[in-house]
Amino acid sequence: MILYLDASALVKRYVAEPGSPEVNEAISRADLIGTALISRAEVAAALAKGVRMDALTPQDAWASLQLFREEWSDLVQVQVTEMLITRADTFAWEHDLRGYDAVHLAAASLWQDAMNAQVTLSTFDRRLWAAAGRVGLASHPADLPTLLDTWKGNI
Repeated sequence: MILYLDASALVKRYVAEPGSPEVNEAISRADLIGTALISRAEVAAALAKGVRMDALTPQDAWASLQLFREEWSDLVQVQVTEMLITRADTFAWEHDLRGYDAVHLAAASLWQDAMNAQVTLSTFDRRLWAAAGRVGLASHPADLPTLLDTWKGNI
């Protein structure tokens, strides 16, 4: 499997939270793992937000950030180019996506085109997850809406 992780999925590799087991299982099955270059800033921002929201201790967030930085070079880093942003512009409009979600969708889509092989986009954003299937990507987790509803019921 070729696995593309958006930031919402990637951060689950470094912080134990709902969805972490699903992400770690997908990572263990993947032959190749990638993300867009913007994920580096997004993951750092998510960890900092975790500290601000008292969901993470500063020490745990810092340790997670250091591990993420150490493993960054192991990921295929999809570069943000004019062609990618042009596709993201189209996806944002056609699929009613937020800016960075459109960038992730475009990055996974372009990577799939370049690899000439199925790419699975892992995300925990309902709208991005649905859009992935509409543009020909495989979506992970398999049934995100049900998973999110289950977690919501347990909060």
